[in-house]
Amino acid sequence: MKQITNAASVIGFAMVGLAGSALADSSDPIRIAVNEWTGQHVSAYISGSVLEAAGYNVEYVTAGAVPQFAAIAQGNLHLQPETWGNNVGDIYPNSVASGDIVVLGPTGLNPIESWMYPSYMNDQCPGLPDVYALIECSQLFATAETFPLGRLITYPADWGTRSRDLVNNASLPFAPIAGGSEGAIIAEMQAAYATQQPILVMFWEPHWVHTEMDFEWVEFPPHTEDCDTNPEVGIYPDRTGDCGFLQANISKIASRDFEENWPGAFRIMQALTIDNETQNALLSEIDNNGREVEEVIAEWMEANESTWRAWVDAAN
Repeated sequence: MKQITNAASVIGFAMVGLAGSALADSSDPIRIAVNEWTGQHVSAYISGSVLEAAGYNVEYVTAGAVPQFAAIAQGNLHLQPETWGNNVGDIYPNSVASGDIVVLGPTGLNPIESWMYPSYMNDQCPGLPDVYALIECSQLFATAETFPLGRLITYPADWGTRSRDLVNNASLPFAPIAGGSEGAIIAEMQAAYATQQPILVMFWEPHWVHTEMDFEWVEFPPHTEDCDTNPEVGIYPDRTGDCGFLQANISKIASRDFEENWPGAFRIMQALTIDNETQNALLSEIDNNGREVEEVIAEWMEANESTWRAWVDAAN
């Protein structure tokens, strides 16, 4: 992502008064992972901007949501400030257990991930948002390509296969179709919403779309630790792995050597938090108003100096 002059000038202004007492322990760049969705960009650029204001050298590196964990464990990436811990396979928990990835604490966001549909579908399918009503009404969501199965838009392929796994485990009457990107999924949602057409999509919160469109979450049996082995807790009593989605813990994580190489940055990142309200407002500026993430975050830095300076002070 390109840096823009306006953003750089505002960040430079924000650094005034910090340069003389910068915490920077090393001039080596801290490489921050940048994933495929805008919310993570907000977390990444707030983190990077605060670290730069404290005197650190920062690089932003594009990284897939799952492949990034190998790079962090190997020390090729150093920081990921918004890690959703419920769709990551084995490498993430195994790397945490071995000490190759260090969890710095919660990011501060309150997440939801599940299937959702526009609220106007309640009139066409009585019983929604219950999953059993959704199953009965599955053909309402069908297209010419998927009939008689309903069409389900899932996360992009490299974000994992949870929706496809649930469909397969429960033999649900839906055809999971991977979205090409966050933007592509949102475009489909907006097009369907504008014409009051049926749409079923795997999505998440926090996100600015919830301020623009009225969607409701499908109600599944809650996820339990024994969902994959106990058939009694899911949608059907003769199947396993058919519960609702395990909800994420959103954490800040770092490489094993992060604290040793940049102890001040490590403490800053322990103190840093971002809430849903903050992220949603910034997301709206970026995605709704078409502004550059660097510009929006630079303005946030200028307007919220007391907030981020407290994180830097905590590191002292």
